[in-house]
Order: sequence, then C-alpha cells, then structure tokens
Amino acid sequence: MRHRKVTNSLSRKRDPRRALIKNLAASIILHEKVKTTEAKAKVMRPIVEKLITHGKEDTLAARRYLIARLPTNQSVNKIIEILGPRYKNRAGGYTRITKLNRRSGDAAKQALIEFV
Repeated sequence: MRHRKVTNSLSRKRDPRRALIKNLAASIILHEKVKTTEAKAKVMRPIVEKLITHGKEDTLAARRYLIARLPTNQSVNKIIEILGPRYKNRAGGYTRITKLNRRSGDAAKQALIEFV
C-alpha cells in the first residue's frame, strides 16, 4: 500500500520522471541557475541540496553516491571540487527559488532556481 507516500509526479510516469530529475539536477549544477516551471523547481530543491550535502566531503562513498544520481561525471566533479568546498560551512539552504512571470505559450508558472 502507498499510504502517505505523496510525490509530485510532474505528469510523467516513473522512468521519464527520473530521467527529467537527473538531467535537470545536472543542468542546475553545471549552469548554477535554470529557468523552469515552478513545480519542477520545487521538486528539484531538496534533491539538489542533498547532492551538495554529500559533495561536501570528498570520499569514495560520496563520489559513488553522486555518480549513481547524476548523468555526467562533469557535474559530479563540479560538486566535489567547487560546490562542496564553497558551502562547507553552510548548514543547508544552498538554493533559492525566484518566481517569474507566466510563460506566454501556455501560461505555466515559471521560476528561476539558482545557488545562493
């Protein structure tokens, strides 16, 4: 039974949703800010913050954790070499979501997710 297991499905089945989350997380890490829909930004915030927390310590276990959850080694290296040391003394709250105007095509709520 799936009592109290609430997840935002983002109108996708499981595998496409997982691929979307992996690729969006890699984009946020590589470009340090991404303009997307508000729902996707809200889903991505805890995921990206957990990845940064694991990247604070450069251990083999942390690197394997990141490799399993990100599609490219370039994003894994950026977390461990740049973002982890940058947020070493910060206890959390590495990202910020800024709401933007609605998209003109379908009036979807837009948001900018970026690192603090």
